Amino acid sequence: PYARSGVGAVATQAQTNPSFGPRGLALLEGGLTPQQVIDSLLKTDDRPAVRQLAVIDARGQVAVPTGDSCIDWKGNKTGSYYSCQGNLLVGRQVVDSMATAFEAASGELAERLMAALEAGQRAGGDSRGMQSAALTVVRAEGGYAGLNDRYIDIRTDDSRNPIKELRRLLNKVLAFNVILKAETFRDKKDYVKMITEARRAVGLDPATGYNWYQLACYLTLADKLEEAKKSLKEAFRRDDYLILTARSDSDLDNLIYDQEFRKMIGLLRTK
Repeated sequence: PYARSGVGAVATQAQTNPSFGPRGLALLEGGLTPQQVIDSLLKTDDRPAVRQLAVIDARGQVAVPTGDSCIDWKGNKTGSYYSCQGNLLVGRQVVDSMATAFEAASGELAERLMAALEAGQRAGGDSRGMQSAALTVVRAEGGYAGLNDRYIDIRTDDSRNPIKELRRLLNKVLAFNVILKAETFRDKKDYVKMITEARRAVGLDPATGYNWYQLACYLTLADKLEEAKKSLKEAFRRDDYLILTARSDSDLDNLIYDQEFRKMIGLLRTK
């Protein structure tokens, strides 16, 4: 997958020509429609019959050619602002299921895309089985620290259950983004919103100690100390390295004289 914020996205499939990605985005950015992009790319390609290509622009216009020599089942289903396509699939039901799931799903774009992938796999997916999966979402200044447009860019290249693994990775990324959102309320000292967002991060990715730790920090800042200690126990159980972090974290200052907390971080001698 190739995508650029404010421009569009390109998927090059079947016997892939990877140059279609960057070239297609450049043509879209230059003002061509998706169909014009495809016409331009395939005109200079020496094997158009084995290519499958999907192009969508930022206005939701879609064009999808599938070469006659691509292997069945091959085809696509498109709708408003989306395209589902594939080759070597078990049947049309794969793209139909993906489209239905995408249209019915709620949440942000990444979650709707993930729902479509999961639905496609439940419908049979690739006739050869499972191996890899990827998910990319671009957004202006959506990358880390706002320094690029890679809002979500995850993949698993070799897995027995790549869709399940992609879901795990997506939940980790979404949880991290939720914590970043929680931090935007810090200057206003809006601990209620910080705690609400941190609870959402824990719900998305409960296996990661960092999410429990951040929840504990926000609970401590809000002087909800008993709840904070429970969250810290969950954090330390999942990642004992966080104990070292807790020893010098000013977010936890309201607990510094709490004997249970001091015992948890190793500042009290125990038998």
